[in-house]
Amino acid sequence: MTSATSKPAILWFEDLGIGDIATVGGKNASLGELSSRLGKAGVRVPGGFATSADAFRDFVTANAIEPVIRNLIARNHSRKMTLQETGRAIRELMLASTLPAHLADEIRAGYRELGKRTGVADPSVAVRSSATAEDLPDASFAGQHETYLNIRGEKALLDACLRCFASLFTDRAISYRETKGFDHFSVALSVGVQQMVRADIAGSGVMFTIDTESGFPGVATISATWGLGETVVQGAVNPDRYIVFKPLLERPGACPIIEKSLGEKAIRMIYAEEGSSQTRVIASTSAERRAFVLSDDEILELGRWAVAVEEHYGRPMDLEWAKDGSNGLLYLVQARPETIHAGAGQASFRRYLFRTDAAPLMTGVAIGSAVASGKVCLIHSPSDMAAFPDGAILVTGNTDPDWVPIMKRAAGIITDRGGSTSHAAIVSRELGVPAVVGTGIATSTLRDGQEITLSCAGGEVGSVYPGLLDYAVEDVDLSSIPETRTEVMLNIAEPAASFQWWRLPAKGVGLARMEFIISNLIKVHPMALLNPDRVSAADNRLIRDLVRGHASPADYFVDTLARGIARLAAPFFPHPAIVRLSDFKTNEYAHLIGGDAFEPREENPMLGFRGASRYYDERYRDGFALECRALRKVRDELGFANVIVMVPFCRTPAEADRVLAAMAENGLRRGENGLQVYMMCEIPSNVLLAEKFAARFDGFSIGSNDLTQLLLGVDRDSEILAKMFDERDEAVQVAIAEAIAKAHAAKIKIGICGQAPSNYPDFAEFLVGEGIDSISLNPDSFVKTCSVIASAEAAAAASPHASAVNASSSRAPSPA
Repeated sequence: MTSATSKPAILWFEDLGIGDIATVGGKNASLGELSSRLGKAGVRVPGGFATSADAFRDFVTANAIEPVIRNLIARNHSRKMTLQETGRAIRELMLASTLPAHLADEIRAGYRELGKRTGVADPSVAVRSSATAEDLPDASFAGQHETYLNIRGEKALLDACLRCFASLFTDRAISYRETKGFDHFSVALSVGVQQMVRADIAGSGVMFTIDTESGFPGVATISATWGLGETVVQGAVNPDRYIVFKPLLERPGACPIIEKSLGEKAIRMIYAEEGSSQTRVIASTSAERRAFVLSDDEILELGRWAVAVEEHYGRPMDLEWAKDGSNGLLYLVQARPETIHAGAGQASFRRYLFRTDAAPLMTGVAIGSAVASGKVCLIHSPSDMAAFPDGAILVTGNTDPDWVPIMKRAAGIITDRGGSTSHAAIVSRELGVPAVVGTGIATSTLRDGQEITLSCAGGEVGSVYPGLLDYAVEDVDLSSIPETRTEVMLNIAEPAASFQWWRLPAKGVGLARMEFIISNLIKVHPMALLNPDRVSAADNRLIRDLVRGHASPADYFVDTLARGIARLAAPFFPHPAIVRLSDFKTNEYAHLIGGDAFEPREENPMLGFRGASRYYDERYRDGFALECRALRKVRDELGFANVIVMVPFCRTPAEADRVLAAMAENGLRRGENGLQVYMMCEIPSNVLLAEKFAARFDGFSIGSNDLTQLLLGVDRDSEILAKMFDERDEAVQVAIAEAIAKAHAAKIKIGICGQAPSNYPDFAEFLVGEGIDSISLNPDSFVKTCSVIASAEAAAAASPHASAVNASSSRAPSPA
């Protein structure tokens, strides 16, 4: 640590830029960059200054402590001292030292100037550590050094600066530098002194400019809690979570918030009014727990800032924000590079496939996309790290930076509390250790030594299963996927898993199943939300809990369904996303909360009151109106004009007219604002009268499962007749070929969204030979079937029939 020159010991943020990392560390250089470069984009940053790295070196030299520190580090390397003993000895040495007089004088002068700028004598400030090897593109150093909030007065400020200097040698910082290959003595520490935002009387949180688990670049993800944001970073709260779809932020009138999840937010950190501590934690009120921290306008403002910051830096970013309760304004208080996905290649990804089914013991927020199995090691304090065996599954309440040495040795991590932006989440991603955080019950449910499997392979929801489950690992090489004339799309049902497929070169979503969103996210029968007087007291209690944070039960249904659809439509935007209206059978509807009161008992629900017949019937008309409201919201308010509506199980042209009329009554008129309406071609009448249906719809999507069972008279759920159920049967293929020919003759698009192309390569070849426009596949068969389709197209191109096929398919208009 070389002695410094006579340069100024403090520098104001507005005079700094990202090129000053060597001078003021990554965190402070980034604050300077935000202050000086992004104000024109509307980004607000609290004012402040930073001490220089040279000032830290002066401190070390003036107190003659470098030789002692080197000796202590050497004793640790020779195992004469533990990491904990070494870190404690160095910190005690530094805290017993004194700041050089010129440095203390400049800090005092800077603090007084900050008071003049803010108009407040002795302003409250945040004092943050910023190391010269911190917030780099390949090393975040998240939480390795200390931050002190609500510091007021010159004496308290100088003390906080000294403690920040000492935090360069926290146990976790020593361990992290050695893991990352940084020389301890080539790293210096700058202290940032920043005007404190009154988030204690408002809220704060963390924002990433990408999806943190899949790396999907089209969204900004925001965590929010009441009070100071340290509780989010520490994982002490389960925060609100918002996701903004960035490409639609500048579309006039659009509000592309595609997720709003209400967090528990059980506690909040506020300023301490007395005592030695500057902050304290109190319980949130019941009203605060039930309310979202941010309004839609505030969420969108942060989303625009995410875009501006990301574009300026040219890479994904990890940001901290705060809302000032005294003036109602938002501020960015930190910006650092996102270190996990930014450098990852997009040419391949890894999939985990379970060979057995199991019910999860618990779920939480998935961190990463991997699977881990092993024995539980339940630990409540990092002081017990000696008891942790390598390769175990760490189970604890929540983690802070002191847990890093244990986390590095864990096969997986499970916590009670925390969200996707907590310390446990950030460090787990960087270490490549899968984690399920915020389960709420892990420490009270799992036993020490219990064998479990945790999975983060299903999207943003992580699951913990009993036992050591058998699974396979598959590496998908995206560069090997051939281009095809036939549009290859995806069938996606689960919004939480939709982002993980964004790298696949799909031409949109060929089937988005609305009923999966209703059953898995909404969970309530729509008519029960509208008619609580017909629902049991027990079910009404469940409904009240679910609809918290929404203006009404109907708004809960509409908002949740609209945002779920938007998540399905986002990964492949602006390609089309074909959303099928609800197609529950009555027995399936009855299983929803409150559903028993509204569903008839049918002998054969497969052929009963399902699909189109429900939408204009008085028994479900009001429920269908909610579906239409959700679709209007996702298209007109959220901005996803790529959503196409599809009508299932439409038996007759007259029924089609009634459904289209019901849709128009609810604001979904075919042709208005570019709205296209498709029909599932899955009943023999759809094929026989295809010309009449084609006059009413913009496209067909063949449902091979229902079409096969109705043509062959085989119950698709019958184990006895299972061998007879085959989409490749001659009768089925004749019907499909006829449907394709009639659709092309009517100049409308036709695709298929059934299971058959995924299951049978020869069936995919048949479809290509008939000139089908699109084939929608399950994600797990996408790569394999694309190769089959490309080969079939090559074979068709070489045959005399090829020109006729190509000519017929080219007449179909594009859906987008």
